[in-house]
Amino acid sequence: MNEELAPPGVDTRTASPARIYDVFLGGKDNFAVDRAAAKVATDAGPDIPQAARENRAFLGRAVRFAIESGVRQFVDIGTGLPTQGNVHEVAQALDPSARVVYVDNDPIVLVHARALLPASATTAVIRGDVREPAGILGNARLRELIDFDRPVAVLMLAVLHFAEDEQARAAIAAFRDVMAPGSLLALSHSTTEGQPERGRQAVGAWRDATARLRSRDRAEVEALFDGFELVEPGVVWVPQWRPDGGGEGTRWMYAGVARR
Repeated sequence: MNEELAPPGVDTRTASPARIYDVFLGGKDNFAVDRAAAKVATDAGPDIPQAARENRAFLGRAVRFAIESGVRQFVDIGTGLPTQGNVHEVAQALDPSARVVYVDNDPIVLVHARALLPASATTAVIRGDVREPAGILGNARLRELIDFDRPVAVLMLAVLHFAEDEQARAAIAAFRDVMAPGSLLALSHSTTEGQPERGRQAVGAWRDATARLRSRDRAEVEALFDGFELVEPGVVWVPQWRPDGGGEGTRWMYAGVARR
């Protein structure tokens, strides 16, 4: 994307986690600063773009699992730039009545999401930050679409690694406290545990971004599910969570789904 064409309010001089991720996925909604940051990561881990694609595939499997479990409401926090296999596409292909609210704090994500998503009574895009859950839960549009007295799937994929420990715990607790029994929490989280040396170098990609990345190990990711019951197979490498195929792949992210 040409920096001169950036929407108002978009900082083209500082790398954005959403736009860095867009680079990994082969998107075009990014700037030179984002591509430079992404190169830091891929120089350390050339398979990181594959990990991003695997995370996207996990999103689809988690949404399908939720639909199969009887859930018809979704809140996708830290949604990132729209691409193929968005939550509403997966969910509404299985049940057109499914309701989806996308949440992100990046201005360019909001601009593109609102432009690409058709006006709908079942899908909305709102501004919000996982580190400020009260603002998300208090949003009028979210409350119009999502009935927390009924099961809801809260998706926090590749977003909690931008929150400090206390912020991550507080975000999950805020949603847990309003989620009805039968609700689901799905999350994925970056880690350097699979390859410590390369991982430490890769994390440098986010050093000067609008949010820094914090690696957590498996035990720390499992602890984020406090108050929930993990479904099989528990917290595993992203490609190993109920894979459509063999489950082989990268070792950059953990994933899990748990029931309230």
